[in-house]
Amino acid sequence: MHLKSSIFIFFICITHVSIGQNKIAEEKFINIGGIEQWVTIKGDDSENPIILIIHGGPGSTMSHYKDGVYAEWLKEFTIVHWDQPGAGKTFGKNCPKDINEEFYLNTPLTVNEMVNDGISVTQYLLKRLNKKKVILIGTSWGSILATEMAQKNPDLYHAYIGHAQFVNFPDNIKNAYLEVKKIAERNDDKVVMDKLNNLGEPPYIKAKTYGQLLRVIKQYERENATPAPSSWGKVAAEYENNEDSRDRYNGDDYSFLNLVGDENIGIKSMVSDINFEQTAIVFRLPVFMIQGKHDILCSAELNKPYFEKIRAPRKEYFTVSNAAHGFNEAIIDKQYEIVKALRVQN
Repeated sequence: MHLKSSIFIFFICITHVSIGQNKIAEEKFINIGGIEQWVTIKGDDSENPIILIIHGGPGSTMSHYKDGVYAEWLKEFTIVHWDQPGAGKTFGKNCPKDINEEFYLNTPLTVNEMVNDGISVTQYLLKRLNKKKVILIGTSWGSILATEMAQKNPDLYHAYIGHAQFVNFPDNIKNAYLEVKKIAERNDDKVVMDKLNNLGEPPYIKAKTYGQLLRVIKQYERENATPAPSSWGKVAAEYENNEDSRDRYNGDDYSFLNLVGDENIGIKSMVSDINFEQTAIVFRLPVFMIQGKHDILCSAELNKPYFEKIRAPRKEYFTVSNAAHGFNEAIIDKQYEIVKALRVQN
Protein backbone atom coordinates (compact mmCIF):
# COMPACT_ATOMS: atom_id res chain seq x y z
CA MET A 1 0.00 0.00 0.00
CA HIS A 2 2.82 2.38 0.86
CA LEU A 3 5.09 3.51 -1.95
CA LYS A 4 8.59 4.96 -1.62
CA SER A 5 8.53 8.27 0.26
CA SER A 6 8.59 11.44 -1.78
CA ILE A 7 9.68 14.89 -0.68
CA PHE A 8 7.25 16.45 -3.13
CA ILE A 9 3.84 17.35 -1.82
CA PHE A 10 1.08 18.60 -4.08
CA PHE A 11 -2.67 18.67 -4.40
CA ILE A 12 -4.37 15.55 -5.80
CA CYS A 13 -7.96 16.58 -5.56
CA ILE A 14 -9.98 18.96 -3.49
CA THR A 15 -12.96 17.27 -1.90
CA HIS A 16 -14.07 20.26 0.15
CA VAL A 17 -12.47 23.65 0.62
CA SER A 18 -14.05 26.61 2.37
CA ILE A 19 -12.21 29.83 3.18
CA GLY A 20 -14.22 32.86 4.29
CA GLN A 21 -12.09 35.87 5.21
CA ASN A 22 -9.53 34.14 7.47
CA LYS A 23 -11.69 31.14 8.34
CA ILE A 24 -10.48 27.85 6.92
CA ALA A 25 -12.23 24.49 6.50
CA GLU A 26 -10.46 22.10 4.16
CA GLU A 27 -10.99 18.36 3.78
CA LYS A 28 -9.03 16.77 0.98
CA PHE A 29 -6.49 14.26 -0.27
CA ILE A 30 -2.92 15.40 -0.74
CA ASN A 31 -0.01 13.39 -2.09
CA ILE A 32 2.19 12.22 0.76
CA GLY A 33 4.85 9.55 0.31
CA GLY A 34 3.52 8.69 -3.14
CA ILE A 35 -0.08 7.98 -2.11
CA GLU A 36 -3.18 10.10 -1.54
CA GLN A 37 -3.73 10.80 2.14
CA TRP A 38 -6.65 12.54 3.82
CA VAL A 39 -6.03 15.76 5.76
CA THR A 40 -8.55 18.12 7.36
CA ILE A 41 -7.74 21.69 8.37
CA LYS A 42 -10.24 23.74 10.36
CA GLY A 43 -10.13 27.02 12.23
CA ASP A 44 -11.87 30.38 12.58
CA ASP A 45 -8.72 32.28 11.64
CA SER A 46 -5.97 30.81 9.50
CA GLU A 47 -3.52 33.19 11.17
CA ASN A 48 -3.89 31.25 14.44
CA PRO A 49 -1.27 28.69 15.53
CA ILE A 50 -1.55 25.22 13.97
CA ILE A 51 -2.07 22.10 16.06
CA LEU A 52 -1.39 18.77 14.33
CA ILE A 53 -3.08 15.90 16.18
CA ILE A 54 -1.61 12.44 15.62
CA HIS A 55 -4.42 9.98 16.26
CA GLY A 56 -4.13 6.75 18.20
CA GLY A 57 -5.16 3.21 17.37
CA PRO A 58 -3.44 2.88 15.00
CA GLY A 59 -6.48 3.26 12.80
CA SER A 60 -8.56 5.36 15.20
CA THR A 61 -9.03 8.42 13.01
CA MET A 62 -10.55 11.63 14.38
CA SER A 63 -11.30 13.44 11.12
CA HIS A 64 -14.74 11.83 10.77
CA TYR A 65 -16.15 13.09 14.07
CA LYS A 66 -18.11 16.26 14.48
CA ASP A 67 -16.05 19.07 15.99
CA GLY A 68 -17.23 18.35 19.55
CA VAL A 69 -13.84 17.41 21.02
CA TYR A 70 -11.92 20.44 19.81
CA ALA A 71 -14.80 22.72 18.79
CA GLU A 72 -13.94 25.48 21.25
CA TRP A 73 -10.30 25.43 20.16
CA LEU A 74 -11.19 26.54 16.62
CA LYS A 75 -11.50 30.15 17.80
CA GLU A 76 -7.84 30.28 18.81
CA PHE A 77 -6.12 27.47 16.88
CA THR A 78 -6.16 25.78 13.49
CA ILE A 79 -6.81 22.09 14.15
CA VAL A 80 -5.43 19.49 11.75
CA HIS A 81 -6.37 15.81 11.58
CA TRP A 82 -4.54 13.36 9.32
CA ASP A 83 -5.82 9.90 8.42
CA GLN A 84 -2.58 7.94 8.63
CA PRO A 85 -1.68 5.22 6.07
CA GLY A 86 -3.85 2.24 6.89
CA ALA A 87 -6.58 4.36 8.48
CA GLY A 88 -9.87 5.93 7.48
CA LYS A 89 -10.17 7.61 4.12
CA THR A 90 -6.45 7.18 3.40
CA PHE A 91 -6.87 3.42 3.74
CA GLY A 92 -10.03 3.43 1.64
CA LYS A 93 -8.37 5.40 -1.14
CA ASN A 94 -5.42 3.02 -1.43
CA CYS A 95 -6.65 -0.46 -0.46
CA PRO A 96 -7.68 -3.10 -3.01
CA LYS A 97 -11.26 -4.22 -3.47
CA ASP A 98 -10.43 -7.62 -1.96
CA ILE A 99 -8.62 -7.39 1.36
CA ASN A 100 -6.95 -10.71 2.14
CA GLU A 101 -3.80 -12.20 3.66
CA GLU A 102 -1.85 -11.59 0.46
CA PHE A 103 -2.61 -7.87 0.80
CA TYR A 104 -1.52 -7.91 4.44
CA LEU A 105 1.76 -9.65 3.59
CA ASN A 106 2.62 -7.47 0.60
CA THR A 107 1.75 -4.08 2.10
CA PRO A 108 3.17 -3.83 5.63
CA LEU A 109 3.05 -0.59 7.58
CA THR A 110 6.30 0.68 9.05
CA VAL A 111 6.92 3.30 11.72
CA ASN A 112 9.72 4.88 9.69
CA GLU A 113 7.56 5.48 6.61
CA MET A 114 4.70 6.84 8.70
CA VAL A 115 7.08 9.19 10.54
CA ASN A 116 8.28 10.51 7.18
CA ASP A 117 4.66 10.97 6.13
CA GLY A 118 3.85 12.87 9.33
CA ILE A 119 6.80 15.19 8.70
CA SER A 120 5.62 15.70 5.11
CA VAL A 121 2.13 16.58 6.37
CA THR A 122 3.76 19.12 8.70
CA GLN A 123 5.77 20.65 5.87
CA TYR A 124 2.63 20.90 3.76
CA LEU A 125 0.83 22.74 6.57
CA LEU A 126 3.67 25.21 7.06
CA LYS A 127 3.67 26.06 3.36
CA ARG A 128 -0.11 26.10 3.04
CA LEU A 129 -0.64 28.41 6.02
CA ASN A 130 2.65 30.33 5.87
CA LYS A 131 3.87 29.32 9.31
CA LYS A 132 7.27 28.42 10.74
CA LYS A 133 6.23 25.71 13.19
CA VAL A 134 3.22 23.73 14.45
CA ILE A 135 2.26 22.34 17.85
CA LEU A 136 2.41 18.53 17.85
CA ILE A 137 0.02 16.38 19.90
CA GLY A 138 0.19 12.57 19.93
CA THR A 139 -2.02 10.16 21.83
CA SER A 140 -1.51 6.43 22.55
CA TRP A 141 -0.15 4.86 19.33
CA GLY A 142 0.07 8.45 18.08
CA SER A 143 2.56 9.15 20.88
CA ILE A 144 4.96 6.69 19.24
CA LEU A 145 4.64 8.36 15.86
CA ALA A 146 4.77 11.90 17.25
CA THR A 147 7.81 11.15 19.44
CA GLU A 148 9.68 9.88 16.39
CA MET A 149 8.59 12.94 14.36
CA ALA A 150 9.79 15.30 17.10
CA GLN A 151 13.08 13.42 17.32
CA LYS A 152 13.68 13.40 13.58
CA ASN A 153 12.79 17.01 12.78
CA PRO A 154 12.33 19.08 15.96
CA ASP A 155 12.70 22.40 14.15
CA LEU A 156 9.21 21.95 12.68
CA TYR A 157 7.47 21.93 16.07
CA HIS A 158 6.90 24.46 18.85
CA ALA A 159 6.47 21.60 21.34
CA TYR A 160 5.52 17.96 21.67
CA ILE A 161 2.52 17.09 23.87
CA GLY A 162 2.18 13.37 24.53
CA HIS A 163 -0.94 11.80 26.00
CA ALA A 164 -1.04 8.13 27.05
CA GLN A 165 2.65 7.93 26.18
CA PHE A 166 4.08 4.60 25.06
CA VAL A 167 7.68 3.87 25.97
CA ASN A 168 8.29 0.27 24.90
CA PHE A 169 5.32 -1.60 23.46
CA PRO A 170 6.33 -5.14 24.57
CA ASP A 171 6.96 -3.84 28.10
CA ASN A 172 3.76 -1.77 28.08
CA ILE A 173 1.58 -4.73 27.11
CA LYS A 174 3.27 -7.12 29.56
CA ASN A 175 2.96 -4.60 32.39
CA ALA A 176 -0.73 -4.08 31.54
CA TYR A 177 -1.37 -7.85 31.65
CA LEU A 178 0.21 -8.14 35.09
CA GLU A 179 -1.73 -5.11 36.36
CA VAL A 180 -5.17 -6.36 35.28
CA LYS A 181 -4.31 -9.75 36.76
CA LYS A 182 -3.61 -8.06 40.11
CA ILE A 183 -6.91 -6.17 39.89
CA ALA A 184 -8.83 -9.34 39.04
CA GLU A 185 -7.27 -11.18 41.98
CA ARG A 186 -7.99 -8.28 44.33
CA ASN A 187 -11.61 -8.12 43.17
CA ASP A 188 -11.98 -11.91 43.14
CA ASP A 189 -13.10 -11.56 39.52
CA LYS A 190 -13.08 -15.22 38.51
CA VAL A 191 -14.37 -14.55 34.98
CA VAL A 192 -11.49 -12.23 34.16
CA MET A 193 -8.98 -14.45 35.98
CA ASP A 194 -9.99 -17.44 33.88
CA LYS A 195 -9.72 -15.37 30.72
CA LEU A 196 -6.27 -14.06 31.63
CA ASN A 197 -5.02 -17.51 32.58
CA ASN A 198 -6.24 -18.84 29.24
CA LEU A 199 -4.51 -16.01 27.36
CA GLY A 200 -1.26 -16.33 29.28
CA GLU A 201 1.37 -13.63 29.59
CA PRO A 202 2.30 -11.73 26.40
CA PRO A 203 3.90 -11.65 23.87
CA TYR A 204 1.38 -13.54 21.76
CA ILE A 205 1.53 -15.32 18.42
CA LYS A 206 -1.87 -14.09 17.22
CA ALA A 207 -3.14 -10.53 16.87
CA LYS A 208 -6.55 -11.76 18.05
CA THR A 209 -5.07 -12.64 21.46
CA TYR A 210 -3.79 -9.09 21.90
CA GLY A 211 -7.28 -7.85 21.08
CA GLN A 212 -8.78 -10.07 23.78
CA LEU A 213 -6.34 -8.73 26.37
CA LEU A 214 -6.99 -5.13 25.37
CA ARG A 215 -10.72 -5.61 25.92
CA VAL A 216 -10.01 -6.67 29.52
CA ILE A 217 -7.69 -3.70 30.00
CA LYS A 218 -10.33 -1.27 28.70
CA GLN A 219 -12.97 -2.86 30.92
CA TYR A 220 -10.96 -2.13 34.05
CA GLU A 221 -9.88 1.33 32.88
CA ARG A 222 -13.50 2.37 32.37
CA GLU A 223 -14.36 1.54 35.97
CA ASN A 224 -12.24 4.40 37.33
CA ALA A 225 -12.43 7.06 34.63
CA THR A 226 -15.01 9.72 33.88
CA PRO A 227 -16.38 8.91 30.41
CA ALA A 228 -16.21 11.32 27.51
CA PRO A 229 -19.42 13.09 26.49
CA SER A 230 -21.50 10.92 24.15
CA SER A 231 -21.59 13.77 21.63
CA TRP A 232 -17.88 13.32 20.97
CA GLY A 233 -18.57 10.01 19.26
CA LYS A 234 -21.00 11.41 16.70
CA VAL A 235 -19.89 11.03 13.11
CA ALA A 236 -20.18 14.07 10.84
CA ALA A 237 -22.86 13.73 8.16
CA GLU A 238 -20.41 13.67 5.25
CA TYR A 239 -18.63 10.63 6.77
CA GLU A 240 -21.80 8.80 7.78
CA ASN A 241 -22.05 6.40 4.84
CA ASN A 242 -21.38 2.73 4.16
CA GLU A 243 -18.17 3.31 2.21
CA ASP A 244 -16.44 5.43 4.84
CA SER A 245 -17.70 3.21 7.68
CA ARG A 246 -16.31 0.14 5.92
CA ASP A 247 -12.95 1.82 5.31
CA ARG A 248 -12.65 2.86 8.96
CA TYR A 249 -13.52 -0.67 10.11
CA ASN A 250 -11.17 -2.44 7.70
CA GLY A 251 -8.41 0.10 8.25
CA ASP A 252 -8.63 -0.38 12.00
CA ASP A 253 -8.14 -4.15 11.59
CA TYR A 254 -5.29 -3.71 9.13
CA SER A 255 -3.51 -1.16 11.31
CA PHE A 256 -3.90 -3.22 14.48
CA LEU A 257 -2.51 -6.29 12.74
CA ASN A 258 0.58 -4.30 11.79
CA LEU A 259 0.86 -2.88 15.29
CA VAL A 260 0.97 -6.15 17.20
CA GLY A 261 1.93 -8.60 14.43
CA ASP A 262 0.68 -12.12 13.77
CA GLU A 263 3.12 -15.01 13.39
CA ASN A 264 0.52 -17.29 11.82
CA ILE A 265 0.01 -14.86 8.96
CA GLY A 266 3.66 -13.80 8.82
CA ILE A 267 3.17 -10.19 9.89
CA LYS A 268 5.87 -8.63 12.08
CA SER A 269 4.90 -6.07 14.69
CA MET A 270 5.97 -2.61 13.55
CA VAL A 271 6.59 -1.52 17.16
CA SER A 272 8.44 -4.55 18.53
CA ASP A 273 11.74 -2.68 18.40
CA ILE A 274 10.48 0.63 19.84
CA ASN A 275 12.28 1.51 23.06
CA PHE A 276 12.32 5.24 23.77
CA GLU A 277 14.49 4.83 26.85
CA GLN A 278 17.27 3.99 24.42
CA THR A 279 16.38 6.15 21.40
CA ALA A 280 14.43 9.23 22.57
CA ILE A 281 16.00 10.74 25.66
CA VAL A 282 17.24 14.05 24.23
CA PHE A 283 14.61 16.42 22.78
CA ARG A 284 15.45 19.74 21.14
CA LEU A 285 12.02 21.17 21.89
CA PRO A 286 9.71 21.48 24.93
CA VAL A 287 8.06 18.20 25.97
CA PHE A 288 4.82 17.81 27.94
CA MET A 289 3.17 14.54 28.95
CA ILE A 290 -0.40 14.05 30.13
CA GLN A 291 -1.12 10.86 32.04
CA GLY A 292 -4.48 9.48 33.09
CA LYS A 293 -4.06 8.22 36.64
CA HIS A 294 -5.96 5.01 35.82
CA ASP A 295 -4.27 4.33 32.48
CA ILE A 296 -3.27 0.66 32.54
CA LEU A 297 -2.01 0.21 28.98
CA CYS A 298 0.36 3.18 29.11
CA SER A 299 1.03 3.11 32.82
CA ALA A 300 2.80 5.85 34.75
CA GLU A 301 4.87 3.01 36.17
CA LEU A 302 6.67 2.97 32.81
CA ASN A 303 6.35 6.41 31.30
CA LYS A 304 7.06 8.51 34.42
CA PRO A 305 10.58 7.02 34.90
CA TYR A 306 11.13 7.52 31.16
CA PHE A 307 10.01 11.14 31.42
CA GLU A 308 12.40 11.74 34.30
CA LYS A 309 15.30 10.71 32.04
CA ILE A 310 14.31 13.09 29.25
CA ARG A 311 16.52 16.10 28.60
CA ALA A 312 14.67 18.97 26.95
CA PRO A 313 14.64 22.80 26.99
CA ARG A 314 11.47 22.52 29.07
CA LYS A 315 9.47 19.55 30.28
CA GLU A 316 6.41 18.95 32.46
CA TYR A 317 4.45 15.84 33.43
CA PHE A 318 0.77 16.08 34.37
CA THR A 319 -1.39 13.42 36.02
CA VAL A 320 -5.15 13.66 35.51
CA SER A 321 -6.92 11.97 38.41
CA ASN A 322 -10.26 11.03 36.82
CA ALA A 323 -8.90 9.71 33.54
CA ALA A 324 -7.57 6.44 32.14
CA HIS A 325 -6.14 5.73 28.66
CA GLY A 326 -8.67 7.53 26.48
CA PHE A 327 -9.93 11.07 26.05
CA ASN A 328 -12.34 12.77 28.40
CA GLU A 329 -13.04 16.41 29.22
CA ALA A 330 -10.29 16.56 31.86
CA ILE A 331 -7.67 15.34 29.36
CA ILE A 332 -8.76 17.83 26.70
CA ASP A 333 -8.81 20.64 29.28
CA LYS A 334 -5.24 19.82 30.25
CA GLN A 335 -4.16 19.80 26.60
CA TYR A 336 -5.79 23.22 26.16
CA GLU A 337 -4.09 24.56 29.27
CA ILE A 338 -0.70 23.53 27.88
CA VAL A 339 -1.18 24.90 24.35
CA LYS A 340 -2.47 28.21 25.70
CA ALA A 341 0.51 28.54 28.03
CA LEU A 342 2.91 28.09 25.11
CA ARG A 343 1.90 31.55 23.84
CA VAL A 344 2.98 30.61 20.35
CA GLN A 345 3.92 33.41 18.01
CA ASN A 346 3.94 32.51 14.33
